Amino acid sequence: MTTPPYPEDLEQPPYPQGLEQPAYPDDLEQPGLVRTGRSTFVRPIRPEDADRLVAFVGGLSRATLAYRSLGPVIRARDDVIRRGAYVDYLNELALVALAGDEIAGLVRYVRDTEDPDHAEVTFTIRDDDQSEGFGRLLLEHIAAAARARGIRVLKADVLADNTRMINVFLGSGYRVESGPPGQIVHFDIAVDPQAQAVARAERREHTAVRRSLRPLLEPRSVAVIGANRRPLTIGHEIVANLLRGGFRGSVFPVNPRAEQVAGTRAYPSVGELPEPPDLALIAVRAEAVPNVVRECAAAGVKAVVVVSTGFGETGAAGRSTELELSRFARASGMRLVGPNCMGVVNTTPAARLAATFSPALPTPGRVAMSSQSGPLGLAVLDFARRLRLGFSGFVSVGHAVDVSTNDLLQWWEEDPETSVILLHVETFGNPRRFARIARRVAPRKPIIAVHPGHASQATGQMDSGGRGGSGRRGEPGGHGDPGGRRDSAEHADPPGPSDPPGPSDSALSSLFAQSGVIRTRSLQELFDAALLLAHQPPPPGNRVAVITNAGGPAALTVGACVASGLRVPPLGQRTRETLRTALGPGAEVANPADLTPMATAAHYRQALDAVLADDEIDAAIVLFMPPLADKPDEVAAAILDAAEAAPSKPVVASFLGGAGVADLLHRGELVVPTYAFPESAAASLGHAAAYQAWRSTPAGVVPDLPGVDTDRARSLLAGCAPGPVPPRTAAELLDSYGIAVRDAEPGSRPGSEVCSELGHELGSELGSRPGSGPDAFLSVSADPVFGPVVAFGLTGDYADLMADVAHRVTPLSDRDAREMVRSLRATPLLDGRVGGPGVDLAALEETVLRISAMVEDLPEIEAMELRPIRLLPPGDGVAVTRATIRLADETRKGGPS
Repeated sequence: MTTPPYPEDLEQPPYPQGLEQPAYPDDLEQPGLVRTGRSTFVRPIRPEDADRLVAFVGGLSRATLAYRSLGPVIRARDDVIRRGAYVDYLNELALVALAGDEIAGLVRYVRDTEDPDHAEVTFTIRDDDQSEGFGRLLLEHIAAAARARGIRVLKADVLADNTRMINVFLGSGYRVESGPPGQIVHFDIAVDPQAQAVARAERREHTAVRRSLRPLLEPRSVAVIGANRRPLTIGHEIVANLLRGGFRGSVFPVNPRAEQVAGTRAYPSVGELPEPPDLALIAVRAEAVPNVVRECAAAGVKAVVVVSTGFGETGAAGRSTELELSRFARASGMRLVGPNCMGVVNTTPAARLAATFSPALPTPGRVAMSSQSGPLGLAVLDFARRLRLGFSGFVSVGHAVDVSTNDLLQWWEEDPETSVILLHVETFGNPRRFARIARRVAPRKPIIAVHPGHASQATGQMDSGGRGGSGRRGEPGGHGDPGGRRDSAEHADPPGPSDPPGPSDSALSSLFAQSGVIRTRSLQELFDAALLLAHQPPPPGNRVAVITNAGGPAALTVGACVASGLRVPPLGQRTRETLRTALGPGAEVANPADLTPMATAAHYRQALDAVLADDEIDAAIVLFMPPLADKPDEVAAAILDAAEAAPSKPVVASFLGGAGVADLLHRGELVVPTYAFPESAAASLGHAAAYQAWRSTPAGVVPDLPGVDTDRARSLLAGCAPGPVPPRTAAELLDSYGIAVRDAEPGSRPGSEVCSELGHELGSELGSRPGSGPDAFLSVSADPVFGPVVAFGLTGDYADLMADVAHRVTPLSDRDAREMVRSLRATPLLDGRVGGPGVDLAALEETVLRISAMVEDLPEIEAMELRPIRLLPPGDGVAVTRATIRLADETRKGGPS
């Protein structure tokens, strides 16, 4: 039986007096993008939507109503339609996709009272929007919401000729079962996210994001609202830069008190422009911005950049205003950059867009960058210009209330003019999404991020275990509990934004490396690495040859190479013979190869040719000290010739004491980066070599694990409030993922003793038994950049004093888990090389994978710790003797950015 479009059996007014109105689920409010790239805002329906709902239903064509009601066109009464805006958000839920202030699409489920893990679902899309992809977007949102509310299957009946809706179900990637052919086709849609569904959702999202960003990064026309007649003001310089940069489209200054700005006709308002601009830059007072954004929406603007300041940086009221701007923009079909940003730059031939007030505009090149800081962006563009590092694009995202670095990564992923991506990041609205996108992009294009570390590391508040890695037993907070104010997990408050983040600096580096992102700690280091990867290939390995005309700098270079993870191996026999013949008896033909102060350009060319032809060498660092030799232009030409002859191996230089792209080492598209000091050259090569090693390493697979009952776990979570989970519930949650919290006695029944319920730690009681290994811990924390981070280490001094803890970002592949448990310095205790037969590493790896799957499936989990875990001999498994879990407050969950 099909659920009617709106409940016709409600005789009483909704929410009668004395009945509490259900809590509104704010977490279901999400911006969205449909297939065409159009922005929308998806949220639960609210009682105040009753008028919108009447207008929505009243505007549906007879054909749409027929599809919706499975044949007959039902003329619903006004009061019946209005009652559809009143739901309990649990057994009945409706989501709306907004276009401006109107409903463009509606999806509703009603739980089956006889089969509570099933629900009837219906979709209604406004006629004009039925080819844009609203149905697929709403299916993804309602499936996630239903899954979180314990619904396993959505049931739908569709007319056989409603091919659009049928294709939405069949193309979703969810497990779909359909009934026999007939006039009405029945579908059962299993909402558990299968790999195929996730992959298809990611492809749909990727296509939609790129389409939505085209008006921002490749606009056909630009309006500058707040354009000023006076030079050196923000509004004036944006207009001037657009004109100076050669923008091919129309530029419309908007100023009601000016006839011209920068020699270009000005207009009183955006509504009086001769055509709706694709992009509008807003540079007016903060209090005027909301009205200007509304005017832009009314005028048909597709993207806005809010340069203005005075929003989130001023406090809670400013933050609320900027979030409302974002919601309005998305509901109006616009993308929004900022506020508090310096604009966007796209130097590619398709755009030639310099929509910024920066006095320094970048030269065209192969590097793109996203920066969260406006003032920092100004310095970056100036520094890059002095280095002669060309940019394909630069976006200052400011407060990133809508367009984020995650979005820009997806744009630059397929941009043929971009080969290297630079990021200045502090936090992400959606860390899980960043890690997922970065892993997809990085194998094709290097991503270099500057991240000096969490603020707590500057004050010494580091947690090597990652929220529990080396904290007190039973507390997911670990050292994240400043001052020891909590006595147990049962009385712990959820960690707030001020709590120190978990991973140490070395752990952060490993997390970046796992995601394929090159992590740097300073802007200088960022640009050093970018210079190399923008102009030279990454080395196939880590073996480096050093060629010099001075011994002292060569010694420094060797030390810097070793510190950067590089090797300076002996040269091959044939290479040494070639060098000896070419350079004469006075030259040093070892590695480094010292050509002596009398070396000529010919000597440099012969030496470079020889080492680059050596199969045991992957890259070359060339040192040239000008006080000891003449004719640097000839030496530079020789270096360029040798680099051109060996294009698969990178060549870098410390040349003339300068940095960047020296004129002498630049010939058309061929560039050899030069650094002021050889240590910088070695560090850049080290980054490039590590990146290439990551790119060449098999990624492994995320396995399907037997014995996982996701539905049971979600049902358990549905009864838990934010904060610490009751001990027995924590044990049952872990049991749902095949992890028993139990005594480690031989022959004990899995799950027979829930240690945390008993209120003591069996690990302490058991002591050291013959044949048992050391105790260990596994913890999960929420990192502001990467999202869920799993930490593993041995308990006691190994973690507390030696910081011997391994960290990985979820989801973990089988290879990640294997490397994680074997990466500790204490590994000889685990694999049997020291102190006994070792432990059951296979069981330990499987436990790691089950924890990873659990936090991926249940994003409500903010922190978790299993401590102690008794590691048993090979074949005997592992014994978890205590577990604590904490759920996140909805206000601190990562957003959709």
